[in-house]
Amino acid sequence: MFSDLRSRDVHAAAERIRGIARRTDLRRSPVLSELAGTDVFLKLECRQVTGSFKLRGAYNALASLASERRARGVVAASAGNHGLGIAYAARELGIPATLYIPSTAPAVKRDGIIALGAKVDATSPDYDHALARAVAHAEREDVPFVSATGDTDVIAGQGTAALEILEELQTVRTIIGPVGGAGLLGGFGSLLRAEAPAVRIVGVQGTRSDAMARALEAGRLVSVSHEGTLADGLAGDIDDLALDVGKHSLDALSIVTEEEIEIAIAWLSREEALVVEGSGAVGVAALLQKKIYKPNGPVAVVLSGGNIDAARHAEVVARHPAQGVRAGTAETSVSPR
Repeated sequence: MFSDLRSRDVHAAAERIRGIARRTDLRRSPVLSELAGTDVFLKLECRQVTGSFKLRGAYNALASLASERRARGVVAASAGNHGLGIAYAARELGIPATLYIPSTAPAVKRDGIIALGAKVDATSPDYDHALARAVAHAEREDVPFVSATGDTDVIAGQGTAALEILEELQTVRTIIGPVGGAGLLGGFGSLLRAEAPAVRIVGVQGTRSDAMARALEAGRLVSVSHEGTLADGLAGDIDDLALDVGKHSLDALSIVTEEEIEIAIAWLSREEALVVEGSGAVGVAALLQKKIYKPNGPVAVVLSGGNIDAARHAEVVARHPAQGVRAGTAETSVSPR
C-alpha cells in the first residue's frame, strides 16, 4: 500500500542511478506560462536515455536485486517504455531479460527493446494480456518479475524525477503528470507528501486510458476497454496498489481526449521543438485546453516520454497546424487533502 512507499528510498535510488539515468532539463515554457498566468516549466523526461522516465525505476530495481536472483534473469510486461528501461538496465548489469509487450506497441519501442538485447514476446493483443503471461512465465521459471507499477524499487526510482524538480525549483507549487498504472505517481507521491506536502499533484489521463479516474469515482477497481490510444503508456487496468496510491497522492485528476492529445503533441513539436509521445503530452494537453485552470505556480509538467513512431508523429503534426486551444472545462477534483 501507499504507506509502504518511503521518501528515503527515493533518495537512495537517486544515488543508485547516478551516471546511468540522465538528469533531465527543467525548462520554462514562455507560451504555457502566459496561458496559465504563472511560470510553467517542462520536465524533459522525453529526452531521457531510453526516451522515457521508466529507465529510472527499471535500473533501480535491477540494481537492487541480490546477485543470486539476478543470475536467473528477469521478466517484465510493458506497453513499451518500461520494457526499454528494463532492457537497457539488464544490458548494463549483464542480466538476461524477457519482455512481454502487446502486439500494438509502437515499433520504435518494440525495436528498441530488441536492439538492447532482450528477448521479446509481442504476441499479446493488449497490455493486460501481456502482463498475465509475463507473471505466469516468472512463476513457472522461478525468475524475478519486475512490475512497472507494483515494485517498490521501481516506484522509488520514478520518484527521482520529482526529487530533481524539488532541487531545481524549490518554489514549485503544482506538479502535473500522466497517470497510468501509478508507478510515476507513486514515486512522486511518496517523496512529495513527506518532504513537500504543500505541492499539489495533478494527474492527467486520456479518455481511452482512464482506469484511475473510473476507479476513484466508483471507489473500487473498474476494468476498462482496450481501445487504441495515442497514450499507449497509460492504457490498461490498475490494481489495488495503484488505486491506493491515487487516493493518497492525487489532489486532482483531469481527462483529455484523443484529439486534445494530438493537439498537444503538435504544439510541443512546433512551439517547443520537442518530440513527445501521447502519454507524455497529456499534461500539456490539459493546460492548453484549460482543463487545469489557473494552477497555483510555479508549475512543473512532466513530459514523461518521447517514444513515438516517426511517421505517426509527422502525421499528427501535419493534422494540427494551428494551436487549437479552446476554453475547456475545469479539472475534476479527487481525494482532496
